[in-house]
Amino acid sequence: MPATTRRPDAAAAAAYREVMSRNPPSAAAAPPRPFWEAKRLDEMTTEEWESLCDGCGRCCLIRFEDEETGEVIPTRIACRLLDTETCQCTRYAHRKRYVPDCIKLTPGAVEHLTWMPKSCAYRRLYEGRGLASWHPLITGDPESPHRAGVGVRGQVVSETALRDVEDAIDFAAEELSEDPPEDWAPEVDVVNLQHSGLRRSR
Repeated sequence: MPATTRRPDAAAAAAYREVMSRNPPSAAAAPPRPFWEAKRLDEMTTEEWESLCDGCGRCCLIRFEDEETGEVIPTRIACRLLDTETCQCTRYAHRKRYVPDCIKLTPGAVEHLTWMPKSCAYRRLYEGRGLASWHPLITGDPESPHRAGVGVRGQVVSETALRDVEDAIDFAAEELSEDPPEDWAPEVDVVNLQHSGLRRSR
């Protein structure tokens, strides 16, 4: 005898649809969004806030303001506290003691610090641009900003090499305010920079 199938009647089908509408199958939980996408800057913990720093060292460069245009121009001369090889502050916890005019970056200050490099994670997030593809939080590699050419390692010298800090204006580098293109590569000859009239102070 051939097998037969029983078609559900209309009432049973309707009851099934009603039950399923009240109790839909549970969907797989979406993966949580990373904190830099899920939170505003002022909602982040101290640890999350600090982790946004990519360690490029660009914010630690000596800058000058153009008196006519108001433009703030970075130089290839770094703050005396910056280790130019690691791009880390050597006195971070107590930096204000050694450099009183060092600016502490806070969520409320970001919008006013228009001199910050466009590549900076704090500025990018404030402007709604997200983290760059080379950021360590994306790559998991603290060296990625340097490989991308964003870090100033090998491109700057310390202000302690200057006879007078005012001489830093001779080493203006407007390009260090910009986002580097994908194929960007540093072209600075640091050896020549270090010997072009600079003298380490004693």
